[in-house]
Amino acid sequence: MDILVLGLGVIGMTYAYALQKAGHNVEHFVRESKNGKVGSTINIKLLDGRENSKGVKKTDSYSIKLAHPDSIYDFIIVSVSMGKLEPAIQTLSENNIKGTLILMCGIWEDKETVNKIAGSYSYILGYPVAGGTITKDFLDCVLFDHIMLERQENAAISNYATLIQAFNTANIKTECPDSTLEWIWIHMAINAAVISTAAKYAGYSNSEKAAESLMSSASALSEAVLAIRETIKIVETRGVDLKKYKSELLPYKIPSKIAGLAMKKMFANNELTRKIMQLHSNVDDLIYVCKSVYDCGQQLKVKAPLFYKNYQVCLRNLQIT
Repeated sequence: MDILVLGLGVIGMTYAYALQKAGHNVEHFVRESKNGKVGSTINIKLLDGRENSKGVKKTDSYSIKLAHPDSIYDFIIVSVSMGKLEPAIQTLSENNIKGTLILMCGIWEDKETVNKIAGSYSYILGYPVAGGTITKDFLDCVLFDHIMLERQENAAISNYATLIQAFNTANIKTECPDSTLEWIWIHMAINAAVISTAAKYAGYSNSEKAAESLMSSASALSEAVLAIRETIKIVETRGVDLKKYKSELLPYKIPSKIAGLAMKKMFANNELTRKIMQLHSNVDDLIYVCKSVYDCGQQLKVKAPLFYKNYQVCLRNLQIT
């Protein structure tokens, strides 16, 4: 299959590597002004969760193949910094690049807005279960054995089975929640509570240190659980039926002190999850998640005093106004 990845970000590069290793032709589109700055290969350090639940440590290299305007692909992976989806799709349109979009981004907009942003492109919503950090010639990443993907009946694309097959060839299973967009909202709400709590205690000038501090403290994790209950209420106020997502939300319904202890144990024993927390270092993205949830809660007049307070402390720690 011919697959395009927009840009050279962590998520796109991680899945590009997996799909290329599975035998697919994978190319990257970058702006013409950046072409001369892109190397032909990048070194990869991967904690691979596709073989077992503990993850297998691998080192490898990935060959970067650049795409050109006026090209057609089976699929186009779009995983851009949060809030930058519209200009990303405009870039594809302006360069006459065609294909079915896989939107693997944190999206806080409603479905009508996403449809408007996508324009004439057919698309499917997904959410990556991967992460890491990247420099010019080195990618340090984590890849789980599954990816979140929109159900076939909710996705207006004609090549759904082909997409499932592509991920299967890379040993990546697909999980389909009742509504992927609602699932993304819930995931962002949980992340907002966790991020703001971590930043309150350790700041995000060193995101790895902040993550370590949170994951090692049962009391901080207990506070994060209380904040999660508030941010989930914001999602519910948007009209989401939380009963459809019982399994995802169950860990946050038990007493917070017990939940904090359980989460601390989970992070200590689950290297994949711990590593992905340590590597998530894009402060702009982290703040965008918090701000999206915060602004929505304020607009809907949802009571979430702990989350609001932690978010404000987070901004002060980062000296953001």
